[in-house]
Amino acid sequence: MTTRHFFRILITLLAFTFSGHSFAQGTDPKPLFDQLADANFNEAEKLVGEIAATGDTRVVPALNAFAEGDLYFRKSDKAVFAAKSAGEQLELIDPVTGTSAGQVAKGAVTKIRVNNNLRRAIRAALGGLTLMSPDRGARLAAADAILRSPSAEALELVEAALAKETDSTVKARMEEARAVSLLSSDRSIDEKRAAIETIAGLGASGLGVLNSVAGSIDASLKPDLDAAITAIQNEQQLWNMAQNVWYGLSLGSVLLLAAIGLAITFGVMGIINMAHGEMVMLGAYSTFVVQQVIRENAPGLFDWSLAIALPVAFLVTGAVGLVIERGVIRFLYGRPLETLLATWGVSLILQQAIRTLFGPTNQEVGNPSWMSGSFPLGGMTITWNRMWIVVFSLSIFVGLLLLMKRSAFGLQMRAVTQNRRMASSMGIRTPWVDAFTFALGSGIAGIAGVALSQIDNVSPNLGQSYIIDSFMVVVFGGVGNLWGTLVGALSLGVLNKFLEPSVGAVLGKILVLVLIILFIQKRPRGLFALKGRAIEA
Repeated sequence: MTTRHFFRILITLLAFTFSGHSFAQGTDPKPLFDQLADANFNEAEKLVGEIAATGDTRVVPALNAFAEGDLYFRKSDKAVFAAKSAGEQLELIDPVTGTSAGQVAKGAVTKIRVNNNLRRAIRAALGGLTLMSPDRGARLAAADAILRSPSAEALELVEAALAKETDSTVKARMEEARAVSLLSSDRSIDEKRAAIETIAGLGASGLGVLNSVAGSIDASLKPDLDAAITAIQNEQQLWNMAQNVWYGLSLGSVLLLAAIGLAITFGVMGIINMAHGEMVMLGAYSTFVVQQVIRENAPGLFDWSLAIALPVAFLVTGAVGLVIERGVIRFLYGRPLETLLATWGVSLILQQAIRTLFGPTNQEVGNPSWMSGSFPLGGMTITWNRMWIVVFSLSIFVGLLLLMKRSAFGLQMRAVTQNRRMASSMGIRTPWVDAFTFALGSGIAGIAGVALSQIDNVSPNLGQSYIIDSFMVVVFGGVGNLWGTLVGALSLGVLNKFLEPSVGAVLGKILVLVLIILFIQKRPRGLFALKGRAIEA
């Protein structure tokens, strides 16, 4: 469609909507549709503008049907209808009310022809109609569409709609749409300079607009344009840095969930538990089973599935951990290499058991509605599932800290950690403290699996992805120290996310490992070393 055709549509819209013409808003569009029966392409373009200028949003389906070639006129009286197939016949639909006008034989109607220019005119008319729509969402969507595809031809229509707009949010969006359209128009330098300032406030979305007009803009505006582009780029760099920090904290919260149970068992019992990752995997599969039961028996409870899965996963993995400690590990205390080999064998058994029961492929675990989607925060995007996992991991950390500091079991656990012989001589049953500590660590790993099921593939290999990182977090933070685990997890998460863009994910992990090795050479006990006579000895 030529600029002349486009302007014809816009001028028609403006004239009929704002000049008090007889086809102003409130006029019945049906007679205008009927005139399409005898109109040529140029006349049809004018009629489309007049139909849109009525401001009647009921005509949108009929105009869409026209663009798709589904508009017909009845031969007997030249009345125009939208139509859809009804077997051997066509069902006629009133273009304004959308009600059925009965069925006729296909030979009783004639299709109204449409070409590409006319389709473009229809789309332009629909855009103008939605800018002036009584529906707030439609106006906002129309302004967004112009922001994405600005043009000088849309400027007058946007300004006309802006003059009538009362909603502050929609008005602000229309102001932005006006600014991006104004840059490619023949308006004054001062107006364009003000438009550049407005677009600079759009951030990253305005950068593309400024770059697109950089080659054709007036030379006097070049300094303003370059300054605006530089300001947006600098701001975007800061937001990218903030986004990386968020990604790092998100990864760190995942590492915290995976490592916090290991920190307890490794710190209290000195056990190198290679089956810890499989506890995480069992927690994820517990979530899968709970969701399957809910889908089959109570679909309305799906949004509560994670809340139900949490205690289930804790009990299942805690029980498995208790059995492993009582059946295998208690015979191997003081023999770390044998413990490592034994727990590695247990991990292989658990993986194969899951493959036998559920198969080797990934299982589908759904996101509840409150964990789906994302929301913008300045120039960055926050996904709900990651945000809730950060909150959840910190909640687990605080809960475990309270258990360790405020409960009798926590007191016994810390006593055994600091001096096992002294604790035993004071009447603490250290074997059962070991057993329930291992069960607690396994249960927390199962809870971690519930969270990880929302962001990772639930498969028999799920735990293997986190076991090495978990050991790095525990060793870096200080064996058995919860605060060290928290700081270590968040630090390694952020460091990983800043290294990945420049060196890649694999090399980034290698560099992190090298840095931890160098750090341990200087501080063998990690960031926060535990205190105690036995430890210091």
